[in-house]
Amino acid sequence: MKGSMPSPVRSSIIAAFVLFPVLLFASVDKNFHDAPDSVKDTKNPYEGQTAAVVAGRQLYARNCLSCHGKSAQGSGNVPSLIDGKLESATPGEVFWFVTKGDKDNGMPSWAQLPVSQRWQVVTYVKSLGLPQTSNRVASALPADTSGSTIKAPPPQPPFTDFRYEQPGTVRKITVNDLPKPYATRSAENGPDLVARPENAWPKAPAGFKVGLYATGLDNPRTLRTAPNGDIFLTESESGVIRVFRGLTPDGKPELSAVFATGLKRPYGLAFYPPGPNPEWLYVGSTAQLLRFAYHNGDLKAVGPPQHITDLPNTGGHWTRAVTFSQDGKKLFIAVGSASNVDDPDTHPDEKNRADILVCDPNNCQPKVYAYGIRNAGGGIAINPDTGELWCSVNERDALGDNLVPDYITHVQEGGFYGWPWWYMGSHQDPRHAGKHPELKDKTIVPDVLLQPHNASLEFTFYSGSQFPGEYKGDIFSSQHGSWNRTVRAGYEVIRVPLHQSGHASGEYEDFLTGFVLPDGNVWGRPVGITEAPDGSLLVSDDGSNSIWRVSYTAK
Repeated sequence: MKGSMPSPVRSSIIAAFVLFPVLLFASVDKNFHDAPDSVKDTKNPYEGQTAAVVAGRQLYARNCLSCHGKSAQGSGNVPSLIDGKLESATPGEVFWFVTKGDKDNGMPSWAQLPVSQRWQVVTYVKSLGLPQTSNRVASALPADTSGSTIKAPPPQPPFTDFRYEQPGTVRKITVNDLPKPYATRSAENGPDLVARPENAWPKAPAGFKVGLYATGLDNPRTLRTAPNGDIFLTESESGVIRVFRGLTPDGKPELSAVFATGLKRPYGLAFYPPGPNPEWLYVGSTAQLLRFAYHNGDLKAVGPPQHITDLPNTGGHWTRAVTFSQDGKKLFIAVGSASNVDDPDTHPDEKNRADILVCDPNNCQPKVYAYGIRNAGGGIAINPDTGELWCSVNERDALGDNLVPDYITHVQEGGFYGWPWWYMGSHQDPRHAGKHPELKDKTIVPDVLLQPHNASLEFTFYSGSQFPGEYKGDIFSSQHGSWNRTVRAGYEVIRVPLHQSGHASGEYEDFLTGFVLPDGNVWGRPVGITEAPDGSLLVSDDGSNSIWRVSYTAK
C-alpha cells in the first residue's frame, strides 16, 4: 500500500480480516442495507484520489480477493461488486455497512480497522463502477508499462514477467494454478548484463525514494547489519568482506573499510551470540564454515578465521546462508543441491545437500534439520516475532516456464519439501515417476509461492519505524532473476505481508522493479538485503555492482 496510512490493526484483527466474509455487499435496498438516513450524505475524504484507489486495491487484493475474485465478480452466494447494484449506494452508506457489518450474512464489523483504510476500501470498490478506473486498477494483469520491445504474448495470470512487474502489484499463486509439466518448452534465456543506462533507476512505490548507497563493488552479495549498526557485505568472487559505517546527508556511508580478505567465496554472515554484544562473526563459504573474533565496532578482523566445520562441496549451488536461533543454541546452515534434479539415491554428490543443516555453534557437527529443499543457500533467517526459521528457495528447472514456483516459507523441523521427487505437495516430478510414493503425503506446500525461476535469494524481516506501520514485520526479499523462462521474471525486490501476525497468507507484492530494460537486457540483479539503523532498506546488486538505499520520504 502507498502513502502514510495508519498502522493496521493488531494481529488478532488482521488474522480475522484475512479470512474475510463470504458476503460484502448484497442487493441494494431503498437505503443500502437499511443504512440510516443520517449517513447518506457523509462525504468520502478520499473521493477521486487515485492514490486511495490504489491503496484500497491493495487491501482488497490481500483480504477480499479470495471470496470476491480477482475482478470482483463474486461467485456462488458471494455477490458481485461490478454488476451495477453498488452504484446507487452512497459512499457514506457503504462505509457505514463496512463498519457495522451483517453477521447474519457472514459480514463481520470492521469497526476496528483504521478509518482511513475503511474509506480506501470504499473508494476502491466504488471505483469499480467506473470503466476508466476499473480497467486501470482492477485488472488481474496490469498494462505493460515497461515500454518493452519484446513481442511475446502476455503471460497468463497469476504468472507474470518483467514487463508487468510494477511496484504495489499484489500477486498470489496457489497449487491450483500450476500447469502440467512441459506445458511450455524449457527455455534458456540467461541475462545479457549491460551497463546501467544513465536514465535507468529502480522503481519503488509512491512515497519511497531510491538512492545509490555504494558503487564500484566487486560481486556484492550478502548484506548484514551488525548489532552496533555497521553494515557488512560479502564480495564473494574476490573473497572480501567489507564494512560500512554511518550515513551522510546524501545517503552514502561515512566510512568504508575492508574487514577480511583471502576467503573462498564467502556468502552467509551471522553474528554470535545473538544480541547486542557479539563475540564472533560466522561466515558460510562454499566448502567450510568459518568464524572471526569480533566485537562491536571492529572494522578489521583482529586475527585469522577459525575453521568450524567442513560443508558439502561437490559442485552445483555454492552459496551457504547461515543464521542462529534466537537463544543462540542452534546454528542453521543452508546447503543447496549439486544438481537440478539428480536422485540422491543414486548420486552420492547429493548427500547432505538440498537440506538445511543444524548444529551446536560451539561444537558444530551438522545434521539435517529439514530436507527436500533444492536451494535455500541464498537466504535463511529467523522471524524475530515468532522465533521460526524461514527460508528462500530456488526450485528446480526444465519443466516449463511456469514450473516449479520458487518460494518463501517457514521451515518445519524434520519437514520434507519435495525435491527431487515431488513438488508443491502431491505433484510428482515426471523425471522420477513412481519413486518414493511414501513421501507424497509428506511433501509440505510452502507458505508463499513465487514466480517460477525468480531465483529468490536473501530476505529480511522489517522491524524499523521509517516505513509506514503496515510494513512492520513484513518480509522484503531479493529476486535475482530467471534464466529458465521465455520472457524474464524476477530482477526485483518483493514484499511478503505477514499482517502483524508473523504468518503469511500466500500473497506477495512487487516492491522494487526496473532492473530490466525494454529490450530484455538486464542491468541490475538484487541479491542481499538488510535494514539499516535508520529504518531504510539496503539492497546489493551484483549486476551493477552497487548497493541501493530505499527510504520512505512521504509525510
